[in-house]
Amino acid sequence: MPPVHPLKKLLNYAKAYKKDFRLATIYSILNKFFDVLPEVLIGVAVDIVINGDKSFLAKRVLGGFGITDTWHQLMFLGAVNALIWAGESWFEYLLSIKWRKLAQNLQHDLRLDTYDHVQKLEMAYFENQRTGNLMSILNEDINQMERFLNGGANQIIQVICSSIMVSAVFFTLQPSLAVISLLPVPLILIGAFWFQKRLAPRYSEVREAAGDVSARLNNNLLGLATIKAFATETFEKNHIAEASNTYREANSNAIAISAAITPVIRMAILAGFTATLVYGGWLTLQGDLAVGAYSVLVYLTQRLLWPMTGLAEVADMYQRSMSAIDRAMGLLDTKINIPYEGKHVAPSQIKGELQFDKVDFAYGDQKTLQQISLHIPAGKTVAFVGSTGSGKSTLVKLLLRFYSAQAGKITLDGTEINDINLQDLRRCIGYVAQDSFLTDGTIADNIAYGMQDADDASIRDAAQAAEAMEFISKLPLGFATRIGERGQKLSGGQRQRLALARAILKNPPILILDEATSAVDNETEAAIQRSLDVVSRNRTTIVIAHRLSTVRQADCIHLLEAGNIMESGTHDELLALDAGYAALWRLQTGERAHV
Repeated sequence: MPPVHPLKKLLNYAKAYKKDFRLATIYSILNKFFDVLPEVLIGVAVDIVINGDKSFLAKRVLGGFGITDTWHQLMFLGAVNALIWAGESWFEYLLSIKWRKLAQNLQHDLRLDTYDHVQKLEMAYFENQRTGNLMSILNEDINQMERFLNGGANQIIQVICSSIMVSAVFFTLQPSLAVISLLPVPLILIGAFWFQKRLAPRYSEVREAAGDVSARLNNNLLGLATIKAFATETFEKNHIAEASNTYREANSNAIAISAAITPVIRMAILAGFTATLVYGGWLTLQGDLAVGAYSVLVYLTQRLLWPMTGLAEVADMYQRSMSAIDRAMGLLDTKINIPYEGKHVAPSQIKGELQFDKVDFAYGDQKTLQQISLHIPAGKTVAFVGSTGSGKSTLVKLLLRFYSAQAGKITLDGTEINDINLQDLRRCIGYVAQDSFLTDGTIADNIAYGMQDADDASIRDAAQAAEAMEFISKLPLGFATRIGERGQKLSGGQRQRLALARAILKNPPILILDEATSAVDNETEAAIQRSLDVVSRNRTTIVIAHRLSTVRQADCIHLLEAGNIMESGTHDELLALDAGYAALWRLQTGERAHV
């Protein structure tokens, strides 16, 4: 099946704007119609001046009204000219408003729909994507489409209309001259498309290279502290220079072709204009063509052919836009492998009983979980410990359905989680990660993230429960203090307390802490631990940790290694077993196992 053209994809996407496209096109056509008429009036004026009361206008139009005087004819012509210019200006205004508004609306919708679609893609998709490249599509590529609709679409329509209208006048006045003079028009159009076809792959390379530049810049700006700490500014500058140079070379390859379009079109225009000027003049001298008609054809040839030099710019803009639209539509067409549909549940209906039944999962060829079977009773606190890469975090990511299990099933209160509406499932879970996402908003905004109806008292209570009030009260604006992008104005411990406060405010039946205390100081760890002792009561709590001291009070601890559950039990039971967990405990504390 041949690939669908990007323009067709865009038109299919923009079906809701069909009426706007139609009106904008009509305005463009009418504007061009009025734009062509002044050249016709020039020929009529010449005919009046030369032939007086025997002019075409006197005999065919005004004769019935008794207006044959040359001056009166010119006055009439002036009035018609004023109406034509008013019509052209009016439709110029309408087409400009309509095309620009259409471009803005379509840009807005496409950006929102594409972003919304990206949010619904499974986490596995992002493992093979760079954030900067996605940013390039969501921002620059969609802006490129807007630029094309703002001006390029109107130009293409008007070139086509101009060709048809002028051709009609030519064939009406002098068919033989029309054939010669207009011969370059199809050649120009065919040539423009020929060039455009060769530009397509080059502009695809340009868009990809632009995405690479954006990805590198985004990556470096996020890691600026590390770059400074390792004094690698020059090294990273060279990386950016390499990506930018690739972008420059890709553009140069495209420019080498696009720059040739205008000179080629100019040569074709020269041929057409010369034919009208010389052959048309000869016909006039022979008496086969009226002087007024000759004037009309000379001016119309100029009006028709000269704007075609703009086809180079239009073709360039068109192909850039098609490459950009193709990338945006490709992103929008990416299959969502984890559907959102399913049975609706409310957090208040959930008890929090979880069952993992022979669950397998692998990242590519790397097995991460193997035949995991375990039961987590409602309201209990369960911990997972083990070395890095043992599969601890993967378990909770499967529970949150960031990924789908490749074998086995996970149930919540007896219902398979794949059958539950995805957003409802996630609303039942409070998730605190090692590096929680914070917005560039206020303290209050971040605690109430996802819970817009939360009141000030609830936000304060959640902050109190997370032991965050101590640092919040010292901030100049308290809860109204803005914390910067990703919370960069706060320490790591302060960010984690806000993330915990957010989970507490959510009041979910299931709470997950994924290495939530691994990157904080002892004081913050102790504060978070005190908060957890309170908020985990009568709530299913899953704790993933490297520090065994944070999970010793758990109702059950599972030791994972290489995707398998090696040991399970309470802290004391596992120490008594004197196996893997006990060895880890001794390694971290220096204590001997007590039997």
